[in-house]
Amino acid sequence: MTEKREGEVELAIDPANLPADGHVVFIGHIRSPWISREECPKNMARARERGIPATVEVTSDYRPGLAGLEGASHVAILTWLDRSARNLIVQKPRHAPHPKGVFALRSPARPNPVGLHVARLTGVDIGAGILTLDAIDVLDGTPVIDIKPYYASTDSVPEATVARSEQNQQGE
Repeated sequence: MTEKREGEVELAIDPANLPADGHVVFIGHIRSPWISREECPKNMARARERGIPATVEVTSDYRPGLAGLEGASHVAILTWLDRSARNLIVQKPRHAPHPKGVFALRSPARPNPVGLHVARLTGVDIGAGILTLDAIDVLDGTPVIDIKPYYASTDSVPEATVARSEQNQQGE
Protein backbone atom coordinates (compact mmCIF):
# COMPACT_ATOMS: atom_id res chain seq x y z
CA MET A 1 0.00 0.00 0.00
CA THR A 2 1.28 3.43 -0.88
CA GLU A 3 1.03 6.49 1.32
CA LYS A 4 -2.32 8.28 1.13
CA ARG A 5 -2.12 11.60 -0.75
CA GLU A 6 -4.01 14.79 0.02
CA GLY A 7 -7.62 14.56 -1.15
CA GLU A 8 -7.75 10.77 -1.31
CA VAL A 9 -10.72 8.98 0.23
CA GLU A 10 -10.75 5.38 1.46
CA LEU A 11 -13.78 3.12 1.51
CA ALA A 12 -15.23 2.32 4.92
CA ILE A 13 -14.42 -1.34 4.28
CA ASP A 14 -11.70 -3.03 2.24
CA PRO A 15 -13.25 -5.04 -0.63
CA ALA A 16 -10.44 -7.58 -0.26
CA ASN A 17 -12.03 -8.61 3.05
CA LEU A 18 -15.58 -9.08 1.72
CA PRO A 19 -17.04 -12.46 0.70
CA ALA A 20 -16.66 -13.12 -3.02
CA ASP A 21 -19.65 -12.44 -5.29
CA GLY A 22 -18.42 -14.55 -8.19
CA HIS A 23 -16.04 -17.38 -8.82
CA VAL A 24 -13.17 -15.92 -10.84
CA VAL A 25 -10.36 -18.32 -11.72
CA PHE A 26 -6.88 -17.46 -12.88
CA ILE A 27 -6.05 -19.07 -16.21
CA GLY A 28 -2.35 -18.21 -16.12
CA HIS A 29 0.20 -15.57 -15.22
CA ILE A 30 2.11 -12.75 -16.86
CA ARG A 31 5.88 -13.06 -17.16
CA SER A 32 7.43 -9.60 -17.38
CA PRO A 33 10.71 -8.00 -16.37
CA TRP A 34 8.93 -5.71 -13.89
CA ILE A 35 9.30 -6.75 -10.24
CA SER A 36 8.43 -3.48 -8.47
CA ARG A 37 5.78 -0.81 -9.00
CA GLU A 38 8.49 1.84 -9.26
CA GLU A 39 10.09 0.27 -12.35
CA CYS A 40 6.86 -0.95 -14.00
CA PRO A 41 5.63 1.23 -16.88
CA LYS A 42 2.44 3.11 -15.99
CA ASN A 43 0.65 2.16 -19.24
CA MET A 44 1.06 0.16 -22.43
CA ALA A 45 2.43 3.13 -24.41
CA ARG A 46 5.29 3.47 -21.91
CA ALA A 47 5.83 -0.29 -21.90
CA ARG A 48 6.15 -0.29 -25.71
CA GLU A 49 8.66 2.58 -25.52
CA ARG A 50 10.93 0.31 -23.48
CA GLY A 51 10.72 -2.38 -26.18
CA ILE A 52 10.89 -5.35 -23.81
CA PRO A 53 8.68 -8.33 -24.72
CA ALA A 54 6.64 -10.27 -22.17
CA THR A 55 4.73 -13.53 -22.10
CA VAL A 56 1.50 -14.99 -20.81
CA GLU A 57 1.87 -18.48 -19.37
CA VAL A 58 -1.48 -20.26 -19.65
CA THR A 59 -2.15 -23.10 -17.19
CA SER A 60 -2.32 -26.54 -18.85
CA ASP A 61 -6.09 -27.03 -18.36
CA TYR A 62 -6.82 -23.83 -20.31
CA ARG A 63 -4.35 -24.30 -23.19
CA PRO A 64 -6.92 -25.86 -25.57
CA GLY A 65 -8.71 -22.49 -25.39
CA LEU A 66 -5.81 -20.93 -27.30
CA ALA A 67 -6.71 -22.80 -30.51
CA GLY A 68 -7.29 -20.31 -33.31
CA LEU A 69 -5.67 -17.41 -31.49
CA GLU A 70 -2.53 -17.70 -33.65
CA GLY A 71 -4.38 -15.78 -36.38
CA ALA A 72 -4.82 -12.68 -34.19
CA SER A 73 -2.41 -9.76 -34.38
CA HIS A 74 -3.46 -8.32 -31.00
CA VAL A 75 -5.11 -9.60 -27.84
CA ALA A 76 -6.98 -8.01 -24.96
CA ILE A 77 -5.76 -9.45 -21.67
CA LEU A 78 -7.68 -9.10 -18.41
CA THR A 79 -5.48 -9.37 -15.33
CA TRP A 80 -6.03 -9.39 -11.58
CA LEU A 81 -3.75 -6.68 -10.19
CA ASP A 82 -3.14 -8.66 -7.03
CA ARG A 83 -0.67 -6.25 -5.42
CA SER A 84 -2.89 -3.18 -5.67
CA ALA A 85 -4.84 -1.41 -2.96
CA ARG A 86 -8.58 -2.07 -3.12
CA ASN A 87 -9.87 0.44 -0.59
CA LEU A 88 -9.32 3.82 -2.34
CA ILE A 89 -12.45 5.28 -3.90
CA VAL A 90 -11.02 8.77 -4.58
CA GLN A 91 -7.39 9.06 -5.63
CA LYS A 92 -4.88 11.84 -6.24
CA PRO A 93 -2.50 10.79 -9.04
CA ARG A 94 0.98 12.32 -8.78
CA HIS A 95 0.63 14.01 -12.17
CA ALA A 96 -2.93 15.34 -11.72
CA PRO A 97 -3.85 18.66 -10.11
CA HIS A 98 -6.96 17.33 -8.33
CA PRO A 99 -8.29 14.06 -6.86
CA LYS A 100 -10.66 11.97 -8.96
CA GLY A 101 -13.01 9.08 -8.40
CA VAL A 102 -11.48 5.68 -9.09
CA PHE A 103 -13.84 5.06 -12.01
CA ALA A 104 -12.47 8.17 -13.77
CA LEU A 105 -8.92 6.78 -13.55
CA ARG A 106 -6.89 3.92 -15.03
CA SER A 107 -5.11 3.39 -11.71
CA PRO A 108 -4.52 -0.20 -10.55
CA ALA A 109 -5.88 0.72 -7.09
CA ARG A 110 -9.62 -0.01 -7.31
CA PRO A 111 -12.32 -2.09 -5.55
CA ASN A 112 -11.86 -4.92 -8.09
CA PRO A 113 -8.30 -4.58 -9.41
CA VAL A 114 -8.94 -5.78 -12.96
CA GLY A 115 -6.39 -4.67 -15.54
CA LEU A 116 -7.09 -4.32 -19.25
CA HIS A 117 -4.14 -4.56 -21.64
CA VAL A 118 -4.18 -4.60 -25.45
CA ALA A 119 -0.94 -6.12 -26.69
CA ARG A 120 0.53 -7.18 -30.02
CA LEU A 121 0.67 -10.96 -30.17
CA THR A 122 4.09 -11.91 -31.56
CA GLY A 123 4.02 -15.64 -30.87
CA VAL A 124 1.67 -18.47 -29.88
CA ASP A 125 2.83 -21.85 -28.57
CA ILE A 126 -0.35 -23.72 -27.69
CA GLY A 127 1.46 -26.85 -26.47
CA ALA A 128 3.56 -24.87 -23.99
CA GLY A 129 0.73 -22.43 -23.24
CA ILE A 130 2.92 -19.42 -24.06
CA LEU A 131 1.74 -16.22 -25.70
CA THR A 132 4.54 -13.82 -26.56
CA LEU A 133 3.63 -10.12 -26.41
CA ASP A 134 5.33 -6.97 -27.68
CA ALA A 135 5.16 -5.47 -24.16
CA ILE A 136 3.10 -5.40 -20.96
CA ASP A 137 2.56 -2.90 -18.15
CA VAL A 138 2.14 -5.23 -15.15
CA LEU A 139 4.37 -6.89 -12.60
CA ASP A 140 5.86 -10.33 -13.13
CA GLY A 141 3.55 -13.05 -11.84
CA THR A 142 0.33 -11.03 -12.24
CA PRO A 143 -2.61 -13.46 -12.56
CA VAL A 144 -4.50 -13.57 -15.87
CA ILE A 145 -8.31 -13.73 -15.80
CA ASP A 146 -9.05 -13.88 -19.53
CA ILE A 147 -7.61 -13.45 -23.02
CA LYS A 148 -9.67 -12.25 -25.99
CA PRO A 149 -8.76 -11.48 -29.59
CA TYR A 150 -8.77 -7.76 -30.29
CA TYR A 151 -10.99 -6.80 -33.25
CA ALA A 152 -10.14 -3.35 -34.59
CA SER A 153 -13.44 -3.36 -36.52
CA THR A 154 -15.54 -3.58 -33.34
CA ASP A 155 -13.25 -2.75 -30.41
CA SER A 156 -11.75 0.51 -31.70
CA VAL A 157 -13.69 3.70 -31.05
CA PRO A 158 -11.69 6.45 -32.84
CA GLU A 159 -13.99 9.27 -31.72
CA ALA A 160 -13.73 8.37 -27.99
CA THR A 161 -12.47 11.20 -25.77
CA VAL A 162 -11.71 11.98 -22.15
CA ALA A 163 -11.48 15.64 -21.12
CA ARG A 164 -8.04 16.37 -19.73
CA SER A 165 -6.35 19.23 -17.98
CA GLU A 166 -2.82 20.21 -19.06
CA GLN A 167 -1.30 18.27 -16.15
CA ASN A 168 -3.57 15.25 -16.47
CA GLN A 169 -1.69 12.95 -18.87
CA GLN A 170 -2.75 9.68 -20.50
CA GLY A 171 -2.56 6.50 -18.49
CA GLU A 172 -3.57 7.58 -15.03
